[in-house]
Amino acid sequence: MKVLAINGSPRRGGNTETLLKTVLEVCADAGFETELYQAGGREVHGCKACNSCGENKGWCIQNDWINELYPKMKAADAIVLGSPTYFFDLTPETKAVMDRTGYISRSDGFAFNRKAAAAVSAVRRAGGVATLDSMQHFFLINGMIVPGSSYLNMSLSRDVGDATKDAEGLQTMKTLGENIVWLVKKIHG
Repeated sequence: MKVLAINGSPRRGGNTETLLKTVLEVCADAGFETELYQAGGREVHGCKACNSCGENKGWCIQNDWINELYPKMKAADAIVLGSPTYFFDLTPETKAVMDRTGYISRSDGFAFNRKAAAAVSAVRRAGGVATLDSMQHFFLINGMIVPGSSYLNMSLSRDVGDATKDAEGLQTMKTLGENIVWLVKKIHG
């Protein structure tokens, strides 16, 4: 079983990465293969609505790192998408991942259907709900199954390192990891 975490933050080693790694540690401790993919900070363009992915089945005509990421998402049993909250929503890189891989997966036999998926966000004060909602809408429209946790999957984290000081946020990520493990095992019986 494999869990893929996608970091939509352009800041490597930041709070979003801390949250994702906390979830992945729980999954790894349960014997799952884990991978953290750095999407944030990489040049990417949004979907151009050209419908070429419908002809190319699993490949976007914009030949960039999205074509590297999509097969990893398709192969994963669970996907954890993370984005910091910028101006009450997710980063442009995260949005590009959602729009472009969403279209590719639909042209590839709805490849994300019935995968476990969860969203996490590092948030200064507010806007985290909108960020989480955006990612969860992506999961739901693609037929993915979303596990919950003990609270919203976020950490009050402004400055680098704040996530490591947020005990409740870290516990929420650990519980999320436990629920992902449970759900993936149930899905794969």
